Amino acid sequence: MPALGPFCREEPFRSGSAVTPSDATVYLPPLDALYVGGGGNLALVGVDGASYTLSGVLAGTIYNVQAVKVMATGTTAANIVALRR
Repeated sequence: MPALGPFCREEPFRSGSAVTPSDATVYLPPLDALYVGGGGNLALVGVDGASYTLSGVLAGTIYNVQAVKVMATGTTAANIVALRR
């Protein structure tokens, strides 16, 4: 098996839950990843407090990002599932 880089994690996700984008909801502990069922944009707040948008995310994709918020403002992606290890 090839060596994994320092940012790769092998362990599976242990739980998942539907996400309703909200400018107020804070996820603690942070989300480990997001599955996107319907493509669009994901507006997030990272664990460092920085806000950013992932533009043009693809349906059926898991995005390995740690986030404390999935913002309603700026999020157009649909069927988002929060994943935790």
